[in-house]
Amino acid sequence: MRSTSILGIILMTLPLPLPAREPISTDRPDFVESSLVVGDGMTQVETSVACERAEAGSHLWNTPTLLRMGINDALELRLETEGVVSAQDGASPAFAEADVADVSLGVKWHHQDGGKTGSWRPSSAWLLHVDLPTGGSPYRSEHATPSLRWVAEWQLAEGWSIGVMPGLAWTDDGGRGRTAKGIFGLAVGREITSNLRGFAELAVPEIARNDDGGTVASLNTGLAWRLGPDTQLDAAIGLGLNGNSPESAVTIGLSHRFR
Repeated sequence: MRSTSILGIILMTLPLPLPAREPISTDRPDFVESSLVVGDGMTQVETSVACERAEAGSHLWNTPTLLRMGINDALELRLETEGVVSAQDGASPAFAEADVADVSLGVKWHHQDGGKTGSWRPSSAWLLHVDLPTGGSPYRSEHATPSLRWVAEWQLAEGWSIGVMPGLAWTDDGGRGRTAKGIFGLAVGREITSNLRGFAELAVPEIARNDDGGTVASLNTGLAWRLGPDTQLDAAIGLGLNGNSPESAVTIGLSHRFR
């Protein structure tokens, strides 16, 4: 009896194993966001280095970073920024301007789980963000810019998936009042192995008339490699589709989830 009691006390003092979690799901490197949230009590950092090249030969370097904090299993808070931004003139090897970018605050609400593989029922979420004029003078916007996006994902057979993300952003253009600009993304993904996925997408972060800056669009492709259940490396490249868009872009990123 005594030995049994001692064994019971020892077992009671041992730490309980953490419940199994789904592998990390990130909003990068593709433009189309994930419909999933990080989970109750979880925090996830997604950061990277990115470079865009314009037709004139100039380069724009930045460090896009997203902080995601889980409120519950359906809601997360988000803080996003392009980080440190450096513009390099094509005629000079020196950086012309370097400063910090604006900060965006937001929430993601995962309001629907997807159906079984091949189902028409998507996994979906709403994202509400407000870009705040908090950056350094070269890159600070004049007004706060709210945006609303809806993302839906379908899991198909043999590891294929499709994601779509329409949305709207409201900008203030030089005293003419609020102007709505469209947002659209369409991504096709494939699980190559259990830890490696690839994607190709059409990314249109701005749909606008020429008087309002014109439409920005690109074709992107990339890979994401899970190093473990909570860590991911990724890389992507993009090609601009018109004169308003960067001629090309490349990014390399690291994401990690922790409690």
